[in-house]
Amino acid sequence: MLVVWLAVLALSGCASRELSTRDAEGLSMERALILAEAKRALGTPYRPGGSDPRGLDCSGLVQMTHSRAGIEVPRTAAQQFEALPSVDSARPGDLLFFATGRGDKASHVGIYLGNGEMIHAPGRGRRVERTSLTLAYWRERFLGAAGPAP
Repeated sequence: MLVVWLAVLALSGCASRELSTRDAEGLSMERALILAEAKRALGTPYRPGGSDPRGLDCSGLVQMTHSRAGIEVPRTAAQQFEALPSVDSARPGDLLFFATGRGDKASHVGIYLGNGEMIHAPGRGRRVERTSLTLAYWRERFLGAAGPAP
């Protein structure tokens, strides 16, 4: 009986998907700008609702970096996940979405840096950082990627 239950659990469409990436391709000017701005934001304090260099939340980081590259994106991670074009394989500068709250709704977003890393604003008391996507925490919560930049 335990084996059947584990099989059902494994097949039951949990929130995570497999992250696929393509790092070896050339970057557009917009992607290069997004990545440069994201790197410049490293160390910025987390601030709920923040979208400027004084403080950022995860979707504010995305909104700020993309606006500096001339690309408008919605304000929240959930809105970004719903509105932006999804991609099957993330390239540097694409957005990565995660279900970090209750349910399977996008509640966190990061910017794919390449080489299995992202830049994101992790939460209260922390600062914008780069982190490895090989961590089980991120793999288990991954929902999908979006590519608003050309």
